[in-house]
Parts: sequence; structure tokens; C-alpha cells
Amino acid sequence: MGMSAGSSSSGGATPNINVTPLIDVLLVLLIIFMVITPLKPSRFEAKVPAEPKPDENQVIAKPNPLTLVVAVNKSDMKVTLNNEVVGDVSDASGLTNQLSQIFKEREANGVFREGTNEIEKTVFIKSPRSVRYGDVVRVIDAVKSAGAQPIGLQIDDLAE
Repeated sequence: MGMSAGSSSSGGATPNINVTPLIDVLLVLLIIFMVITPLKPSRFEAKVPAEPKPDENQVIAKPNPLTLVVAVNKSDMKVTLNNEVVGDVSDASGLTNQLSQIFKEREANGVFREGTNEIEKTVFIKSPRSVRYGDVVRVIDAVKSAGAQPIGLQIDDLAE
């Protein structure tokens, strides 16, 4: 931040500002703000199964008796839990209560997920493609509020 003492027409010193330190400070501040800026999560992780190879032998798997399947019926918008009607899409409190009761019983009886020490709380939601998105989200919210984890979605091979 010096001043040049060269000769000028007015006979005085002409001020020259040295901007190099100012640029250095600006770059440091820019880096600091970039680092401290919070990153919001912007991805929804979905696990998609791989397509079966045609040459593999198809083994018929026995269904797990602990499987919980919530289905949405398109014609009357009723919600069923393992083929038992527990309410409808507009009021899913019956579904939440039923699932909470099942999870409490599983915790009391020590029903664990296979290979882990976690309580089995897996729920699958089946819905035809023609059901409105908002209705399916209400069912997902009801299942989440009951404490289900993980939640699987199935939309294929269902009657429209």
C-alpha cells in the first residue's frame, strides 16, 4: 500500500492503491462462506431390484408370515392390512392404530428381523397406478407415524 514518489505534472505524490491484498481477503472470505454454507439433502434413496436373468432357475420363495401388506382399493378407496379392512384413505387412523398395536406385540414377544436384532417393522404398500398420488402419500404418512421402517411400494401387476 505504497505511494509512488515519481514526478508528476502537479509536483505531488500520486496515490496508487495496491489491490492484491484486497483480492486475497476476498478469496478467503469466498472460500469460508462456501465451506460453512449448509448443504440440504436433495436425494431420495430408492433401492431398485435387478432384473432376473433368464437363465437363472426361478425358485419359488415362501412368503414370510410376518409380512405386513397395506393395500389401497381403487373402487372404494378402502385401506386393507393383510386383506382386513382398517379404514379408508381419507381417515387412516385405524391403520395407524392397528400397525402400532402389531409393532407393540412384536416388541413384547421379541419378534426380530431375520439376521438382526431389530424388531420386524417392514410394511409393503400396494396401490394401483390410477390412485391419486396424494391418497397414497396419506397412507405412507399413516404407516410412518405407526413406526414402520422400511416401507416398500408396489405398483405393478395390480388390477386397475
